[in-house]
Amino acid sequence: MKKFNNPSWNLFLDKVHHYAYWGSLFTKEECEKIIKIGKKKGFIKATTKNKSDVRLGEISWLYSTDDLEWVFQKITDVVLDLNEKYFQFDIFGLNEGLQFTNYKAPSDKYGKHIDKSLNISVRKLSLSIQLTDPKEYEGGELYLYDDEKGMVMKKDQGTLILFPSYTLHEVKPVTKGERNSLVSWVTGKQFKWVLNIKF
Repeated sequence: MKKFNNPSWNLFLDKVHHYAYWGSLFTKEECEKIIKIGKKKGFIKATTKNKSDVRLGEISWLYSTDDLEWVFQKITDVVLDLNEKYFQFDIFGLNEGLQFTNYKAPSDKYGKHIDKSLNISVRKLSLSIQLTDPKEYEGGELYLYDDEKGMVMKKDQGTLILFPSYTLHEVKPVTKGERNSLVSWVTGKQFKWVLNIKF
């Protein structure tokens, strides 16, 4: 049988990575300070637009005015660096603040979901920062999926995980202790392809 070569020719290759991470963005002491501020703000029940049993846990909302300018600056510096290296998305801010999340044993979790949705801010990148020492809890792993098996993310205290907001992901049930984290979304203009080719 005669083999035919593929006649297509791509102008651009996909350079978007599945995820990126930054270890030790915050020290143990800094993580504990953030946890203290997050808990002091007071919790509300975490909810979703879909089934109520998809998400179990509590959250509070944190902003730069909560004595957290230093947190926002660190996140900004790292996100800009990782975006340039691994995603190259057109982004402009953390316009939704930081969501402090608290998951407690025996079963708090966040089932499989994506972070982008119709008629909300255009979320380009999602970030998750591990605040609790992994020795203090069991379960609560963050999984990202590009296949059925998925990939478990690092649980080291102070680590930032960054990934496209259209990525399917979940937080497994916390089975012992409690897990605290910061979550946020880097927003930007609507996704689109722009070909600026001159002949």
